[in-house]
Amino acid sequence: MSRRQQFDETVLDAVRPHLDRFGRRLEHVRVTVEEVPASDPAPWEGEQVPLGRFVPADRFQPPAIVLYRRPIETRASTPAEVELMIRQVLAEQIGAMLAIAPEDVDPDAWSG
Repeated sequence: MSRRQQFDETVLDAVRPHLDRFGRRLEHVRVTVEEVPASDPAPWEGEQVPLGRFVPADRFQPPAIVLYRRPIETRASTPAEVELMIRQVLAEQIGAMLAIAPEDVDPDAWSG
């Protein structure tokens, strides 16, 4: 299995508990993986490279959560750190979407 495939599988595994927990609130959300963020960062992202992004729904697209594979892998040293970082980025983006603290979305991703 390639690194990209492994990353995608890790994202799927990390998303499943949130779909079970939040049900209808996440049923139309698309979760996608991109290699790197677009070269035009959002105004609030500043100079740092984002690890993920929540894109609100509009008339044409459902809401989306995007995780950026290369920035996440660059900041993590081990597969376990990649998994933890994926969980944290998902929790941050789901929290932004649902207006709840990331620590309340996935408390175990923040302990330790």
